[in-house]
Amino acid sequence: MEYIKLNSGEQMPIVGTGTNTYGKENNQYRGKLNGDFTVLEDAIDLGYRSIDAAVSYSNEAGVGETLAKSKISREDFFITSKLPINDEYISTKDAVRKTINNSLKNFHTDYLDLYLIHHPIENKEYFKQTWEVFEEYYKNGKLKSIGVSNFDEELLNEMKKFATVKPAVNQIPINLKEPNQELIELLKSMEITPVAWGPMDASGEQIEALTEIGKAYNKSWAQVLLRYQIQRGIVVIPKSHNKNNQAANLDLFNFELSEEDVNKVSHL
Repeated sequence: MEYIKLNSGEQMPIVGTGTNTYGKENNQYRGKLNGDFTVLEDAIDLGYRSIDAAVSYSNEAGVGETLAKSKISREDFFITSKLPINDEYISTKDAVRKTINNSLKNFHTDYLDLYLIHHPIENKEYFKQTWEVFEEYYKNGKLKSIGVSNFDEELLNEMKKFATVKPAVNQIPINLKEPNQELIELLKSMEITPVAWGPMDASGEQIEALTEIGKAYNKSWAQVLLRYQIQRGIVVIPKSHNKNNQAANLDLFNFELSEEDVNKVSHL
């Protein structure tokens, strides 16, 4: 595994697994919880240690229980979760604290490695007080790093008015359909690590081109695409319910794309 050093000083694995459909009927995001986290157990067995969760996925407790039962030491995991922006979670500082405390309880831990505001908060008062609580938990060590998700340049600039701690990451869609290149460059200039959700999204034509590139490396189109992102210093959070695909998504560190192939992918 390779790591990215966040501006908080923490080391984040450059590849993690999403969890938004784990433990749910038919592997559907809005499926009913069924308590079956076999796919997460598979991911852990394969070596995934960066686990990306969220309160709004409704399965935080099941994910946390699976990690606790894995017999992998807490220090070996990098656990991310996210705060929803419904009023019940952010209307008061105590509401924010209650949500963070519940996440800590769900993960059977006294700290989380990364906690994010899941979506933009339109109410400026709520936005400011939410981040102030994040900073409070960051400074007392219960949140090792704090950040945001799905934020644009305007919101990042808005934060400068009140934030005393810079977001460590901004988790955004980064894939061939939504390259988000300008925002990536902005984040890097601000020393905020870009984290890609939905990194595998690509058209059929793009997949064909990636497959062709992969032949020279004996790698799949998906491995080429993920390798392209991590070579650019972007953390990727793929997800699969197939153990073979989970393994392939981790098998990225025994090859390197040539400059020519990086250029090809960037123009797809």
